[in-house]
Parts: sequence; C-alpha cells; structure tokens
Amino acid sequence: MTLAIETYSNPNLRQGWRPGNNFGGSTLFKALGHPKTAAAGRALVAQLRGLGCIAVYDPEPQPAAAHVDAFFDLASCDIAGVFVQRLEDVGDRRLGHAARPVTDLAAAGVDGILVTAFDAAAHERQLRALVGEDLPILTLDGMRLPDAWLSNDRRYLDPLNFATNFALIRDEGGRFTRLTGANYWGLYGAGNAALWCAAFDADGSCLAEWEEALPAPGAAFTLDSREIRSRFGLPPFTGSLFLHALRVAGHDVVKYALDVMSADGSQLSCTHDANAWPADLYAGVPAPEDGERLTLLVQNSHPVAIPPGAVGASLMGSDAVAWHPAGVPPFGTAELDLGALLPEARYPQQIEIHAGRYFVRPRYETVTGNARVRIAHANVERTDLEDDPDLPGLAPVMGKGFILPLPVLPHAAFASSLLPTPMATCQADLPVTAALHAPDGRVLDERFLGRIPRDSSATVEAGAWLAELADGADTAWGHVEFRYDFRDGGAGDGWLHALGRYTQADSGHAAETIFGAHIYNTVAVYRDEPQSYSHRPPGLTTRLFLRLGPAPMRTLCHLIYPASTPWHPLSRTQLTLVDGGGRHMASHEVRIACNGSLFWYVDEVFTAQELAAAGPAAWVQVRDATCRLFGFHGLQNGDTSFCLDHMFGF
Repeated sequence: MTLAIETYSNPNLRQGWRPGNNFGGSTLFKALGHPKTAAAGRALVAQLRGLGCIAVYDPEPQPAAAHVDAFFDLASCDIAGVFVQRLEDVGDRRLGHAARPVTDLAAAGVDGILVTAFDAAAHERQLRALVGEDLPILTLDGMRLPDAWLSNDRRYLDPLNFATNFALIRDEGGRFTRLTGANYWGLYGAGNAALWCAAFDADGSCLAEWEEALPAPGAAFTLDSREIRSRFGLPPFTGSLFLHALRVAGHDVVKYALDVMSADGSQLSCTHDANAWPADLYAGVPAPEDGERLTLLVQNSHPVAIPPGAVGASLMGSDAVAWHPAGVPPFGTAELDLGALLPEARYPQQIEIHAGRYFVRPRYETVTGNARVRIAHANVERTDLEDDPDLPGLAPVMGKGFILPLPVLPHAAFASSLLPTPMATCQADLPVTAALHAPDGRVLDERFLGRIPRDSSATVEAGAWLAELADGADTAWGHVEFRYDFRDGGAGDGWLHALGRYTQADSGHAAETIFGAHIYNTVAVYRDEPQSYSHRPPGLTTRLFLRLGPAPMRTLCHLIYPASTPWHPLSRTQLTLVDGGGRHMASHEVRIACNGSLFWYVDEVFTAQELAAAGPAAWVQVRDATCRLFGFHGLQNGDTSFCLDHMFGF
C-alpha cells in the first residue's frame, strides 16, 4: 500500500541540475501536505462536495489531481470527468476517469470546476472562454502559504519556497534532543531568513508552532527540546519537529545535526537531517544482537493517517514482509518493535523498511542488554535505479571512480566494524573491494570481498585490521575505502553504501552511521559527480559544519581526503572557529595527505581562551578551496559514552 504521491525523481535521468538537491525532489507534495495548509485542503474538498457534480481540470505537466486525492480524498466528490490541457495526456487514467481534452469542458454540464494547480490565474482566464463567467472555478491557490514566507513569489512551487524537513524531538524520561544548524542561507544572500517550527506529539497533535529568528549569516543556531518545553509549558513527549526555512537563498534543504542525550550519559547519539522526500523503502538497519531491543521511529510526514498494515519490515533479500498492524495518525510518531516483527533476525543481517512514501528517512533505536541506547538513521533504498554498464569502463578517466570512505577510529580506544549494505532494489549483489588507508594516504592492505549476495553480509572489522598492521602512532587511526571491483563480474549503479558501527572500548557504548559512494576530486564529470553543494559539478572544494557539544563533552572530528584520481598531495584545510554572530574568531591550517585522514579534537586545535571568546553558540567551519573532503563528527563524554555521524556541507 503506497501513498500515491511523487516525492523525488532519478538524478541520473533528470534533464537539468540544481544545487542542494541530490534527488530532484518534488515540491508539489510539500505544498499540499504542509502542516500550515492542510486544513485549507480539507476545506477545499468539502466546498467541492457542496457544489454538486464537478469537473477536475489537471493541466500541469506534473499531474496534481492524484496528490490532492491522496491527502484530501478528492475522489469522494461527484466527479463528472477529468480534463487535461496537453493532448498527449488524453486517455490517461486519473481519479478513475480517462482524461479528456480541456475543450470538452464547454459541454460537460457540471456545477463547478477544480483546477488542480497553483499560480492558476492564467488557467482560470482560459477556462472562462469555454464555460462563461458564472460557473464556480476553484484552484489550489486557496491553499497558499503567506506571501511573506516565500523566497520566490513569482513561482509558488519553486523548491526554495519549500525548504522543509522533519526532526525527531524528544524530551521525556531524562532524554532530550539538541538540533544544531547554521544560517548558511545568509551566506547566499538571504537577508531575512527564519524558521517556522511546529512540534507534534506522538498522536499528531500540534503542541506549539512558532517562528524562530535565524542568527547572522554563517552563525549557528540550536533548538533544544528542554528550552522548547519550558517556553511553551509542554508535557514530556516524543514526536516530530517540522522545520520550514523561510525567505531563503542558495539551498532548498534544511540540514542539521541532531544530538539525542540523556542526563545520566547512558544515551548519547548524533544523527542528521531526515531527507525531506519520503521514499518507498529504507535500508541499512542492522538487525539486533541477542539481548538487544530494536525499534523504528516512524514519523508520519503527511496530513493523512498511515493505514494499518501499510508499514512493514523484511530481511534484506527476502520477499517475506512482516506488516505492522497499527496505523499512525497524521503527523504522528510510532515506535515499531522490529524485533517483534522479525524475531529471528540477528546481526549482521540487515533489515529493509517498507514505508510506502508515508514518512521521511526514519531513525532506529537500539537498547542493549546493559541499558545502553543508541539512535541512528536508515537510508533511502532506491527503487528507480538500474545497473550502469558504463561503470567498469570509467577507470581510464575516473580512476577509482565511485568510492565510499568510512573512518577507522583510533584502534586502542574504539572498535570499528564496517558493513556494506544493499541500497537499491536492482542490487542483486555488491562486487566490492575494501582498501585500508593509513593517515598519510598509504594503502596498508586490500581485501576483495567478492560479489556479496543481497541476502548476505560481509563485515569488515577495520579496527582490528588496522591494529594488525599498525606501525606506531602514525597509524593509530585511518580509513577504509569501499569501491567497486568487477574482477568476478557483477554490476553497479553508483549507489554503493556501507554502515559503520563504532564501539567505545571503555564503556561498550556504540554509534552507527551510514553513507554512500561518490566520485571525489577529479576534474572530469560523470553524470552529477563529483557533486557540488553550490555550483555545477565537479565539486572540488569543501565547507563542512562542525557543531560543538556542551561541556563537559569533547567534540571530535575525523576528516578524510578521498581521491578517485591523483590530486593535490596535501590539502590546505582551514579550521575556523565561528562565534554566535558569524564572526571568524580563530583559524588554524591543517594538511591532510591525499587518500589520507585526520582524527582530532576541537580542544586540541583551539585554545581554551579562543573557545571561551567564541562563546556557547560557536561552531567550526572546515574549509578547503583545493579539494573535497568528507567528514565525521562526534561527542565524547569521557569514558562513559560517545557518538559519531557524518557531517553536512553547504
């Protein structure tokens, strides 16, 4: 059971390119399902029912009638027919009708017309020539957000008008959340950007909505669940925080780091933005080990309920789906016990989430036998990819081509376990090699993992691997690059992913993060790689956001300099401390070897005086104009707990 909306399109098939959006995401479903306008959508359909027999005019190249129906039950109206403007659309099945040309509306004999379009004044004027001035014509413009919110008031469905995302917000049982981001829109010229926020509890009730002023361009902001509860007098709750960045420029994506903490330190996790385009499937969820409880946090992203039996789970590679019997209210949050749905599943098996486009990228929570709690993200499993026959032939120009770098943390203090994960339905197997790199870029060893079948797992114990080969302090840490290896055949699609599980030796506390392959540091471009955050590919520079944790936690960072082809031997990486006003307070340059990495703590680079002068709202910008780096950030609470996840750039 899949919600009949289009959320994103295949980037390999799109005709254009636009920064800030790797998926070519649709804006229409965001405009229709926005929490601020959902009531207007229900009122519009109720008004149509009151008119009597209606016609639906669905004129845009991206059909909207099915989206309106998915959210507001348009098909419950008395519909005489569906009409289209483009002759090539005539005959399409829409709302149970064969689409007819708009010219047939003149003789349709209806009591009213719905134009399923925004910015519909031109469509309405054209219809008046066919049906006269007296027939009621309604449009989607009655659902518009306030004009003062818009980045582009000339095109309502401009993606910049719908820079939205969801976050997990939790403040109960001694656990709380801290969301940290930056006003990067101000760096692209947005002079009056703000966040509209709405907090929903597990039942989908809106607990509070407000507009959050953003700080100066380049400055960081934090939304702390404890402060939000205090500000609005809210009870303890776990639910969704809807974020809409208003009047923005440069990026239509709301990026953030989310820390989930507990007062006693037993829970410390960091995750990232939820990807604002709900998908059919998610993957990369590791099955529990004996004694662990694994739950999926489903945050309904729409103003329509998730029906019972619409969300399920299966073992990767299996067609047997266990469906969750209960529904989820509009904008509600549910915790699905994956262990109960799949009682035989055990790590390193992997779990596939059947989501039906009802929710954005979900988080999963693991509670261990000693009451340790960690939270991490699943990732989008693509249903729209095909094997790319050109990948094996890229080497003469693209060198290693698509590579996936994951850190190996200092092996004396952390175990690093890495697990390639199928992340597209076309992936019958993964032909993969793992290369272990020292900090200075040397390849210490390689292991061909073969063609890993979809229903199997191949775990790389990278920390132990590095410890076996370490030759002193210079190899205390490193990284592993996964890349395609077609020596035994197989195929790839560029959507290669792997999960990293990191365990603190002193406490046993673990963190998990997942990411996918890209092409790094080559001037040639293949499709939309190497990706760029702010320009057309190739992306050959770096600007990463490193949030700082609250005392007494130490902020750690692992930067990797991957290169598909030989690039600059050393990076010229600036680590800049930015204060709450967006001012650069201190800067230090570090040099990272090509194909190497750097593990560091913020308090080892910046002095106590520099950090104190920057203040509590400070963050660190990782900037390099010579190469593209990939980074991971985390917090360490002494020998009690820690967290790790990948960083975001802009």
